[in-house]
Order: sequence, then C-alpha cells, then structure tokens
Amino acid sequence: MKHTLLETIHSPADVRRLSRMELKQLAVELRDFVLQSVSQTGGHLSSNLGTVELTIALHHVFNTPHDRLVWDVGHQTYPHKILTGRRERMGTLKQFGGISGFPRRDESEYDTFGTAHSSTSISAALGMAVAARLKGEDRKAVAIIGDGAMSAGMAFEAMNNGGYAHNGAPADMLVVLNDNDMSISPPVGALNRHLARLMSGKFYATARDTAKSVLKNAPPLFELARRFEEHAKGMVVPGTIFEEFGFNYVGPIDGHDLDSLIPTLENMRDLKGPQFLHVVTKKGMGYKLAEADPVNYHGPGKFDPAVGLVKPATPPKITFTQVFGQWLCDMAAADERLVGITPAMREGSGMVEFEKRFPKRYHDVGIAEQHAVTFAAGLACEGLKPVVAIYSTFLQRAYDQLIHDVAIQNLPVVFALDRAGLVGADGATHAGAYDIAYLRCIPNMSVLTPADENECRQALTTAFRQNGPSAVRYPRGSGAGTVIAQALTELPFGKGELRRSVARAVGQGGPRVAILAFGTLLYPALAAADKLDAAVANMRFVKPLDVDLVFDLARTHDAIVTVEEGCLMGGAGSAVQEALAAAGNSIPVLMLGLPDVFVEHGDPAKLLALCGLDAAGIEQAILKRFGAKPALVRAAVNS
Repeated sequence: MKHTLLETIHSPADVRRLSRMELKQLAVELRDFVLQSVSQTGGHLSSNLGTVELTIALHHVFNTPHDRLVWDVGHQTYPHKILTGRRERMGTLKQFGGISGFPRRDESEYDTFGTAHSSTSISAALGMAVAARLKGEDRKAVAIIGDGAMSAGMAFEAMNNGGYAHNGAPADMLVVLNDNDMSISPPVGALNRHLARLMSGKFYATARDTAKSVLKNAPPLFELARRFEEHAKGMVVPGTIFEEFGFNYVGPIDGHDLDSLIPTLENMRDLKGPQFLHVVTKKGMGYKLAEADPVNYHGPGKFDPAVGLVKPATPPKITFTQVFGQWLCDMAAADERLVGITPAMREGSGMVEFEKRFPKRYHDVGIAEQHAVTFAAGLACEGLKPVVAIYSTFLQRAYDQLIHDVAIQNLPVVFALDRAGLVGADGATHAGAYDIAYLRCIPNMSVLTPADENECRQALTTAFRQNGPSAVRYPRGSGAGTVIAQALTELPFGKGELRRSVARAVGQGGPRVAILAFGTLLYPALAAADKLDAAVANMRFVKPLDVDLVFDLARTHDAIVTVEEGCLMGGAGSAVQEALAAAGNSIPVLMLGLPDVFVEHGDPAKLLALCGLDAAGIEQAILKRFGAKPALVRAAVNS
C-alpha cells in the first residue's frame, strides 16, 4: 500500500488541517504503516493496531504539544510516534542508537511523560493540570490509560485525588480509558454514540450544573435528581464508579469510529473539571491474524505480514522463563501447598501451563504488584507456600510490601525474578539492574543467582524449601544450554563452587587472579579465565554469601575480581568487599558490573560488550588492572 497521505504528515499540526474523510484515509495508511514497520523490526503490534483512530483523533482535537498527552502502558504509542515526526526513524525502533519502544521526554517534545511501567498516567496528567493552573497557563492534560492499567491501585489513587478540589476547584483534566478487552456490537455502538454526544455536550453539562445549583436548596429533590441521573446513565453505561470518584463519565464509544471520537473529544475538551471518556478498541484491529491471536502478536519479532508468525525450522533453546514454568508445575505436583501468583504477566512469566493444570492455585491479581506481594504474605501466614512470578523491574514497585509484609515477618515467599539484568530492546525501564542491591540489604532475605538452566531449577527448589523469603534471579532468554535434570534437587544452601583453578604457581607469569561470578556471567568469566589462567568460582548465592569460599580464594590468590549483571553500587561485588573488609583482608578487588548509568535499549550481547561484561571485556579489565603488575600485587597495593 502507498502511504501518500501519511507521508505529508510531519507533525500533529498537519493532522489538524485534514478533513474528516482525509482522517479516515490517514487511519488506513497509518495502520498499514505500523504493520509493515513492526514486521521488519519486531516490537509491540496488537496494541498499536488498536490505537490508530484514537491517536489520530487526539492529535486532531488537542493542540499538542501545548496540550499534554500522557500515554499509559507506553507500548501503544507507535502511531503517536509516527504522527509526531518520527516516521522515518521507525526502522530503528528498539535498536541501539534508535528510538525507544516507549514514550521518552528526551526523544520528543510530544512525549510529555516517560511511561513504560503502567498505571502512572492519571497521576502525571493530574500533576500537569494542577501545574497549569498554578502557572496561569491555558492548556489541557489528557491521560490515555488502558491495556489492563486500570487494574492497578495507583490509577484509582490518582482518580480519588483528581476528582476533588485542588485549591478550590477540581483540576481540568481528561482521562481516556482505552478498553481493548471487550467488543461493542453495532446496536450498542449506535446508541452510545448518541448518548456520548449528548452527555459530552455543553447543553447537558450546563443543564446538569444549573439543576444542581437550583435544587441544592431543596435536598430531597436534589437527591432524587442525582439518583435519577445515576440510574438513567447506569442502565446503558458502566460509569457509576467513575462518577463516584468525581469524574463526569462519558461512553462507552467505539474507538475506531472517527465520526464518534472526534465530536465527543471536541465537546469534552471544553468542559471544566475532571472528565472520563470510555473508549472501546480492538487489539490487532485491521490485521486479521492479530485480531484472532492478540497475545502472540503482542510483541512479535520480525515476520512476513502476508504469512504471519511461523515456528522456526529448528526449535530454539529453552528459556529461563520456560525452566521456571516447568519447575512450577513439577513442584506444584509434588507439594500441594504451592500457590502461584502473577501481576498480569501470565505469558511473560511462563505460567500458562500452570494455570491449565492447577487453576485453583493460580492467581493473576492484575497490574497490582503491591497487592501481589502482600497477598502472598497472607497466604504464607496460613501455611501455604506462595511463589510470586514477577519481573525484577516490576518488583521495585512493591518494595515497602517486600520489607514490611514479608521480610519483617520472615514469611516463606519465593520471588521468581524474571528479566534480571539487561533486557535488550525494552531498555532501561525494564532492565533488572537493581534487584541484587535492593534485596541483599533486607534482613531475612536470601538471594540466589543461578548460572544456567539446570542450576535455575535447583535454585528455585532450594528457595522453595526455605522457611523465610527468598529470591531467585534469572535473565530474559536462554542460557548456556545445559541439560536440565528432572529431579527436584537442592543446592547446598549458601555455598558456591570452584569451577576453575589456576594451573601455575605464584611468581610464574603474573598475579594469581580469582574471578567470583554471580549468575549467568559465569560462562564469559570462564572464557576469560582460560585466556588468563585465572581461577573461577560460581558463587550461586549473593545472600547468604559463601564467605568461606571468598576467604579461601583471597588467601591463595593475589587479586579478586567480582562479575555480576547488576548495578555495582550495593551489588554482589560490594558484598564481597564488605566481607573482606570486616575480616581485615586487604586483597585488591576489581568489581565488574553494570555502570552507574541507565543502559539504553539494543541487542543484549552488544550491550553486555559495551558494559565490558562479555568474555573479551572481562579479560581486558583484568589485564588493565592487574596484568602489568608483578606477582606480588597485594604487597604493591598495600605499600
């Protein structure tokens, strides 16, 4: 398809000049461009196909970027990026040096707020609306929330705050609920188009406000009128809960019908106070394969749109997520106390099979990480053994619950931390860079860092059989490809293992270096050690740290190197340094890990190399620090 009209759109100002018929043609071209673009780069597809008309309508009606659009769950913003001057850069999506898959303030003035974790948009838009009032600026603030984000408590906290007075009057803001989990039939759609126009119009708003002012002096009549309005609207719209928060509810309307969207948004743009528009869209809209299977087309890799997704000719290596999913089923079969919990990440966390086999013990709590953790704590109080499957980056959202509700009470909750370390294309917002640092400082918490697939299964078993809280961190994707034993065996608790010894004696060719590897970086550490003739320990545990192994290696070597795929400050290397310092041991220690920056999106292998955490990088760092020094490095450093 030619994108003749789309190619004339360089900013939303061009969208605002189009006629209604031209806008409809733009939607056709934009949807096709999204499909063709994502098929070549990979990325989020279903959600973006569903927001084409909504994006066009918002930029047509509102004066962006002066008016603020805050997109929640940022993976629905590809149409927004394309219409805001980034069409020609879509070929670089999620690639190193290319544009992000999420809104970023430093990427475009149209990205008013960075949103990659969900349910933040209403809070941010409310802050912008209040700021506009304080600064005396006439601008609109719109939060577009959806894709399950309304299941989070934070969204309702923001609505609770936004629906009532700020310095004398409620803030002027619009919340657009992009509801893509339900369909809308033609009769209902026609009825609600009429209703939405009526309820969003000035006549309705003025009549309602006038009636309130007249009837408030007659409380019985006012209450009767209020109840009649609520019940009349409640017969055709599910808006009562939003009205109770203080928002004027309009909808639901068809989010693919520009003839409905545009006049409704125009009406609501001019209304004062908090407004709520319920828009119904369809994931994968316009691409039949994605409409039929929005889950698999949620975040596909490269594919041929004419063919769709096809299975690879050779089966890929098993991923750590799949290892966890199989372990969860096996352990559930062995121990009926196990309960699996996920905050809206059933597929991403590998729990599809568990839900099928153990539906009564499976709990998807929605995008509600705080609730997930405290819910698990309640289960543990009653003698059950909850396993919370959660991405490392999302557990950050429940840190107080982790400490207050689980760790202080020393409850046996297992946290299966997927996506630990760098995650590649999703970038800094989704990288699990901080879990080692924020977990190891918590009393009662154990932190396990398996090196490969088989050890991951063993680590999960070990954590599950403890009587206190434990976390097992593992990366996205596959590992070394080790054979996975089916038995549910444990690792020696708190103990690492020596995987490689130094072959030469002291004084023969330089310092004797011992590399302490935490997690999957064991394998590049082994490759580097082969070049350097260094010792390598697979530490397995950050907490409790195997101090006996650390002290033994410090006694028999000239230098220690720690390697981890996590932040250096407060990480595993810091734990080793602390243990050595407490023992009065001054052996030189080189700590290798993620730098004190937010690592950008890109190919995971390339990112690790840029951070110096591949085999070559580890080797070069050791040579730079210790290679030119004589064998008695310790004496030289201490002198």
